[in-house]
Amino acid sequence: MLKRRLLHIFRNTPFGRETLMQSVYFCKTLNLLLKVYIPRQRQFLMYFQNSIVTVDLDSSFLRDPEHAVEHAESIIMERGLTPDFIQSDRLAASTIPELPVNFGYMCCPRTISDLSAKIGLGYIGPRVRSIVRNAGFLVLIPTPVYKKWKGITVFFGGSENALNALSVGMRIAEVSGYPLQIFTQEEKNSKGSYQEILRQHDLFKEIEAGKIEQLFFENGDLRNNLYAVPHDSLLVIGAYGHGLIKDLVFGSMMEKVQSILPNNMLIVGPNYISE
Repeated sequence: MLKRRLLHIFRNTPFGRETLMQSVYFCKTLNLLLKVYIPRQRQFLMYFQNSIVTVDLDSSFLRDPEHAVEHAESIIMERGLTPDFIQSDRLAASTIPELPVNFGYMCCPRTISDLSAKIGLGYIGPRVRSIVRNAGFLVLIPTPVYKKWKGITVFFGGSENALNALSVGMRIAEVSGYPLQIFTQEEKNSKGSYQEILRQHDLFKEIEAGKIEQLFFENGDLRNNLYAVPHDSLLVIGAYGHGLIKDLVFGSMMEKVQSILPNNMLIVGPNYISE
């Protein structure tokens, strides 16, 4: 049951309202429980299995604390969910609050951990990268402004983590009822090589049956081919993957994807633990 929860760090600003609306929609669509943390300090700690991540918030997360709970409750209740807040009374030796990590998902807007002036569509802060790298949960990076998604696009590069991303995408498609497609940009391998990987994991039959659409690009620039991804699709991407076929890694390639596509994005990190 713990894996069926999403952690949201509330920012009491107009953009924070949009992000919370996105988390609420995500939870309602996938039948998840929403847990909201309203920070009182600029930092908090997350103790993962192999690392401790200190998350540094920008000052906007602490704005107007007297009305933060009221605003968050209003957004959540108006959309049919029950507000459920995390009480972070537990402090580390450094007096920095600790947040639990036993969630299935966490919403991480790009501005969670770096100066707002540095944040652009093509930039993801280093602390968010650290969370993705170490977390056993999935990381949702939402659009800056609330946007519903009505389909799922999995970026598939052939690695083990890409297979994990596809598994996540298939599960989301099943729960939500929304269509699923796979996006592959050929690098040094043929379309048949990618399809053989799917066959080996008993996944290609879904494509053959027409249940999954396959977007495969043998030619052309990735930046141009990304136009084929629907504007209202949730992107599911495996990060830091390694395999016989090069994966779409969390780095320059991912930043290229998310700098071009303004979609909501769900990242499957290397330590993700499936339900």
